[in-house]
Amino acid sequence: MRILIQRVKKASVTIDNTIKGEIGKGLLIFVGIEDSDNQEDIEWLCNKAINLRIFDDEKGIMNLPITDIDGEILVISQFTLHASTKKGNRPSYIRASKPDIAIPLYNEFCDNLQKLLNKQVQTGIFGADMQVELINDGPVTIWIDSKNKE
Repeated sequence: MRILIQRVKKASVTIDNTIKGEIGKGLLIFVGIEDSDNQEDIEWLCNKAINLRIFDDEKGIMNLPITDIDGEILVISQFTLHASTKKGNRPSYIRASKPDIAIPLYNEFCDNLQKLLNKQVQTGIFGADMQVELINDGPVTIWIDSKNKE
């Protein structure tokens, strides 16, 4: 499982010209799922995201997790995080899970984040054509892959 985290001042996701989810200061998290992902990957990544100390403290140093700033989270499914670009110029998405595997894992990821954050997590709709708007704060963008824990 891969996540791409962006520290944002605000973010939203629009589907069919309707805003489905929006947040203020917090984390925009894109999630890519592959067939070998499981509950352990979900728990590890959720804990990592919730505890990342990437928000400024009173001295302007990135030292606080999202829970310390009462931030919000928007989660977007994104199979393209598993793109392979080794051969040719057209990315291959062979490692990305099909919906029957990915949707339950995506939902569990969102539920787990919500429990750790202790507030509603905003989401898009899995597999939908989504337009995501954000103001990246910093910019701060962090890539985490549960298969590279060490």
